[in-house]
This record gives sequence, C-alpha cells and structure tokens, in this order.
Amino acid sequence: MLGNLPPPYAGGQVASGGQVGLLGNLNVMDTPFNQTSYTAQTIEDQQARTIVDVVANDPSVRTSWPSSGYSAPLMIRGFQASNQDVAFAGLYGVAPAFTVDVGMAERVEILKGPSALLNGMQPNNSIGGSVNIVPKRATDAPITRFTPTYVSNGQFGGHVDIGRRFGASNEFGVRFNGSYQDGKTGVDYQSRAFGSAVLGLDYSGERLRLSADLGYQQQNFNAPSLISYLNPGVPVPKAPDASSNWFFPWSWSDIKDQFFATRAEFDLTPQWTLFAAAGGKITDWERLTYFPTITNAAGDLTATPGHLKYRYNTDTQELGIRGQVDTGPVHHQLTVGVNRYYQKTAGASVSAGGPIDSNLYHPASVAAPEISGLSPPKISDSLLTSLAVGDVMSILDKRVQLIVGVRKQNIEADNFSAATGAITARYDQSAITPAVGFVVKPFSNVSIYGNYIEGLQPGAIVVEPYANAGQVLPPYVSKQHEAGIKIDWGEITTTFSAFQITQPSASAPSPTGVLSADGEQRNRGLEFNVFGKVSDDVRLLGGFSVIQATLINTANGAFDGNEAPGVPKLQINLGSEWDTPFVPGLTLTGRVIYTGEQMVDSANTQSIPSWTRLDLGARYKFVVNGKPIIIRANVENVFNRSYWSSAAYASGWLAPGAPRTFLLSTTFTF
Repeated sequence: MLGNLPPPYAGGQVASGGQVGLLGNLNVMDTPFNQTSYTAQTIEDQQARTIVDVVANDPSVRTSWPSSGYSAPLMIRGFQASNQDVAFAGLYGVAPAFTVDVGMAERVEILKGPSALLNGMQPNNSIGGSVNIVPKRATDAPITRFTPTYVSNGQFGGHVDIGRRFGASNEFGVRFNGSYQDGKTGVDYQSRAFGSAVLGLDYSGERLRLSADLGYQQQNFNAPSLISYLNPGVPVPKAPDASSNWFFPWSWSDIKDQFFATRAEFDLTPQWTLFAAAGGKITDWERLTYFPTITNAAGDLTATPGHLKYRYNTDTQELGIRGQVDTGPVHHQLTVGVNRYYQKTAGASVSAGGPIDSNLYHPASVAAPEISGLSPPKISDSLLTSLAVGDVMSILDKRVQLIVGVRKQNIEADNFSAATGAITARYDQSAITPAVGFVVKPFSNVSIYGNYIEGLQPGAIVVEPYANAGQVLPPYVSKQHEAGIKIDWGEITTTFSAFQITQPSASAPSPTGVLSADGEQRNRGLEFNVFGKVSDDVRLLGGFSVIQATLINTANGAFDGNEAPGVPKLQINLGSEWDTPFVPGLTLTGRVIYTGEQMVDSANTQSIPSWTRLDLGARYKFVVNGKPIIIRANVENVFNRSYWSSAAYASGWLAPGAPRTFLLSTTFTF
C-alpha cells in the first residue's frame, strides 16, 4: 500500500490501477471490478475544486444535490453514495464530512458497486459505490508550486504545493498542500469562503514504511443552494434561471473538519507484511437554512427555517496481515484484517421563526429570523467492527485468477434522548457477507472478469403502529452480479461491463401490518469506459452507462414495475484533449455530459427532462528561466443552460444545475 502507487496510464489522466480495499493495490487488468483512479494531473488540468468536479468525468456517477451548495452526495450506478462515506487513505471516517478539497489528492478512486467485503460496511449506508482519496506524498524531485485561481463571479484564491525528501536515501518525506478561495459565486447573492491545509509525512525504510496525514478544512457558505421538495401530484415547474437563487441571503452554513490518518507496514519476511492504520475526525457543523416545498406548477414555495448545530466525533482503526504462498501450481495472495469504526454524534435543531412563503422565480423579501446559541447534546453513537479474510488465487502467471473472501460485520447503534440522555433505541445485529470474483486473460491485453459482492445497511427498528413494533430487522443485504471485459489496446483501454444490483427495503401491506424487508429496487445496467491516448496529441476520457432501475415488491404492489426515482436510463460523459500542432504547448479541451430523463416520484407521475452540458477549456505551457508556467482556462456549462440536474433518490426533491462558470489559474513552479 505505501510507496506502491500504481503509475499513470498513457495520457496521464487515470492510473493503471488503484486500491481495492482488502485486496490492496491492483492493476486495472487484475481487478474483477469496475474502478477508475483519476490522477492529480486530471485534477489540476481541469481545475477541479471538489469531488463533484472530478466525477464529472465518470458516466456512472451523478450528484444528487446542487453543486452550488455546501454538500454534494453522489449517485453511483443509480444508488445513493453519501458524501460522508468518502474514504481517506483507505479509511472511513477521516475525510471532511460534506465536501472534500481535492487539492490534497494524488488520486480520486471510484469503485462502482457494493463493497462490504473490500472496505467493510459504509457508515452512512452507501450502496452504489465508494470513493477513496489517496493523499499526496513527497516525490524524489523537490516540488514547489503556487497556483493563483479565479472562479466566476468573484472567487479569488490560490493553492500551494510543497514537497521535499530528506535522509541519506531520501527515506523521509514531507508534502504540504494548502488552498483558499473567497468571494461571490455565479449564483445570485451567494458567497463562499473555503480553505484547507494538509500535511503529509512518510518514511520508507528497508522493512518499515510509515505515513501520517494531518488536515484542516473549513467552509463558510452564505445563501447556499439546497434541494427543493415537490408535493405529490404537482407538475414539475420549469427550472429557474441557472444563476437565480431562491434561498434567502441570510441563510448560511459553516463547516469545520479536523482530521488525521496514520498507516504503518512492516515486512515480517519478503512474503508477509503486517499492516495497521488509524485515523479520526472532528466535524463541527452549524447552519441556518431551510428546505422549501414546491406547492404548484407556478413555483410557489413554503418553508420553515431551521437552526441546526452538530458535532461528529469519529475514530477508526485497521489491523491485518497480507502475504503470499504457493500450493502446487496455485499462487495465493492472502489477507486477513480487522476493522473498527466509532462515531459519536451530538446535535440540536430548532425552528427559526414561522413558515415562509416565496416563489422559485420571484423570491420574496423576508427578514432574517433571530436565533440564539445551541448547545448540542449527545444524540447517537455507532460502532462497526468486522473481521475479513480474502484470497487471490492464480495460476498460469496470473492469467487465471479467482478471488474469494468473507467478512463478518457487527453493527451496534444507540439513539439518546436529547432531554434526558436515556437510550431511546438500540440496534445490535451482525451479518456475514461473502464475495467472489474472477479474472481470465485469454490474451495478454484482454481481461474477462466477473464478481458477486454484497453491501450492507442497518435494518429498520420497527415502530408503532406496525403489528411487529419493537422488532429489529436484520441488516439489509444488497447483492451485485457483474461481468465484463477490459482490453488494453496499448495506449488506450476500453472496458465494458453488465451488472445487476438489488437493494432491499422495508414495506408492509398496510399501515398496521407487519413491516418486513420485502421491498426491493433492482438496477440492471451496462457500462462502457474509455481512457488513454488515441494518438500522441489526442486523449480520451469518459464513456456511457445505461440503467434500468425497477421497483419490486412495493407495499400492496402499488408501484411494482415502476422506474425508481432519480435514476436516468442513459448517462454519457465524454471528454477529449488535443495538443495543437500550430501552437506548441497549447492544449484544447472539451467535454460533453448528457443525463437522461429522471422520475421524481415512485408513482412515475412526475419527471424532469434530460439535459446536456458542454464544457470547454484550454491550457498553455511555456518555460521562463528554465521553470515551467501553465496557464489554464475552463468554462463549464458553456451555453449557461438552466435545468434540474437531479431528482430525488426516493424522496421527492429537485436539485438545480450550476450556471456557466469560468475558471482561470496559473501554476508557477519554483
């Protein structure tokens, strides 16, 4: 894991492999899953600020909240993936909770599908996939870079990246990344201050390897864009102008994250390595805002503002051993690991004034409500522990591989009364989640793969008036079947996969019947990805996904066979870069993003139309006094199209797309 970063693939936009949880770092051709690892080069060249900007390259991923807000949870393969389930250096509970500044990232790795065996249960119940941030490390060559930035309509800032190695054999490394932006955004009367600082340390000895990351991130958002709910039966109103804001200027959200991660590896023998990791985070979050409800096709809104204050205190640990052994012609790569994740939550929320009436297209003028300080009491804690065993068996020089594993997961959670501190609900369940995968290479550049893997979510604690009130349902087990083919054509790789994911949910035949995990959403899909160099001057990155998301076994069969809300049938992301021959050092870039129609409700009576976004850019690299300088300019949503970017994941909400956004930066290397 440490000091073993898979190298960039041809073109430099993605890596030739990535971290696959329990299995460690694997080459893409040896991975029986669909994973893409976006590089720091892509992040820099596209002027990506957060994970939202990185996933704009991925046809299997969309955001379900406005990108002009303080948070942006993802949809991967048509299932929700919480922004609080982003891993940092392979650990959950470390990355900033709502938005991650990717200036700290060497890689942003996206694994599609459930991953209970690979990574353990995701703490916030993500099923569709997982995201891992690989932090930057000092390189053998010294790094000193400064990048001043501008983002419309008045966000000025900069990024500093400094790295050095020390010692007789460069065994000690220090890498610092810091960034800050402040000013008005492209949305009416909206402003945002965002800063982060991450220090990465590492040591690489003959048998011992160590790393540590210490980070701080803060975001202060005025008038953030949030989701808007839609009443049942109300026609979906036309999307307002992309730069308009129906959230009042006095609304705000402040978030502060302090986090750390450490990892150690010790080679017991040349074949066996002991590893351990630990991390933690404190998140302080306070906001004064609201989630309006659209009541008619004219765009009338009603909302009650709320004042909220939360603190999340998280710590996590990992311990294991990884090694290899041969049994006859079969080579085994074995891993045994234990994981622990604990989170304590303190929170308080109160209404701030009475209901407010407004309109999407003509926001009312309303005075800010008066609020007082909140002292959040402990309201919940959760403890996730697991034991996992995995074996990658291979023969014929890894031409045939079989991956098998199993994880025993325990879930404990308590909810507490904010007034008395007494336990109001308790959850204590366990589950065993197996997985199997295979890779067959009929030719050296072709991999045929398949997998069966599961995901976990806590089952419901049944409450009145259901007939089985008081029962604790076992964890919901989502199941994925996937098969595909990957072809490395030399400097360009294509992957094609077919998958099915089934996610159970609670349903009952009546409001007083027995609540059980009989409901189900079934997503069947096809994915095509391409990355690499078409020629020395042209690079491609993107693909498409087709998903059929169906509701099954709904209450009384009311919605059986309907499309699941918030899941487009077709998604396309295709980007390209061209190094122009007429101006050496000049590169032109373009990207098209298409998202198909989405249902808003389970009854399929409400939907938002498809949308297409065009992004264009250019960068120019030249040398002054032997030092490179890179000027970058990008425009997102070139035609300033107004659209609803996403519909609810089974919750009846709408999220607006971002307006046309200009990004400018210049990177100086010293």
